Amino acid sequence: MQKKVSIIMGIYNCANTLEEAIESILKQTYHDWELIMCDDGSEDNTYEVAISFSKKYENIIVFQNGRNRGLNYTLNRCLEKSNGKYIARMDGDDISLPTRLEKEVNFLDQHEEYAIVSTNMIYFDENGEWGKSNMLELPRKEDLVKATPFCHAPCMVRREAYEMVKGYSVEKKLLRAEDYHLWFKMYLEGYRGYNLQEALYKMRDDRDATQRRKYKYRINEAYVKWLITKEFNLSIFNYIYVLRPLIVGLLPQPIYEYLHKKRMKQI
Repeated sequence: MQKKVSIIMGIYNCANTLEEAIESILKQTYHDWELIMCDDGSEDNTYEVAISFSKKYENIIVFQNGRNRGLNYTLNRCLEKSNGKYIARMDGDDISLPTRLEKEVNFLDQHEEYAIVSTNMIYFDENGEWGKSNMLELPRKEDLVKATPFCHAPCMVRREAYEMVKGYSVEKKLLRAEDYHLWFKMYLEGYRGYNLQEALYKMRDDRDATQRRKYKYRINEAYVKWLITKEFNLSIFNYIYVLRPLIVGLLPQPIYEYLHKKRMKQI
């Protein structure tokens, strides 16, 4: 039976947290959903944990990649197996709060002018909740160059928008920037989105983790920013945003740590 919402989840080495993540979906106040999980070559028992749920629930679908292929490829495989009108995201180490799906579905049902809806996130670790995102409520195309306009993990998107842009791009130069590039492609096609200001999703993130992203991923982010500036014919002054991830990647560690923690809104 076709479900209204397809939740897509790429899972990789998350055996210790996956059960809690799936249970948060099972506890949703909205019930017309299917959960599609693709294991991307995990080296622990992630796949076995996922299979244990698919044996209990017919609306949970689990399959594997033959080898590790990356999140972009994995989510595209999930999209191929989905049939929902709306596509929701979820990660294997996070928690969706009980009303998340209900509120996102209601928003898209009531606002046909938007193809994307997401929410703010609460950051937590083993010591509890420690921070909260503060996303712009109504991102314009001019805002995309400043930062990714939506939290990827708690988003819900109309299927037609995914189909129009042919899902996630899989080029190596877009690794770790797959969501940013996805929003760019959708905005380029005329789709728009909205951020519910309520935090309906909890992301597991160590408050003391300040490990830098590999510089090649900062280059990938800068590349997306350059595409946004170029394709939307933005002012030359916006190139400062293109350079920002490259500059941040070169900052001394103490300054980087300060900026990293300041960026997270402390609870």
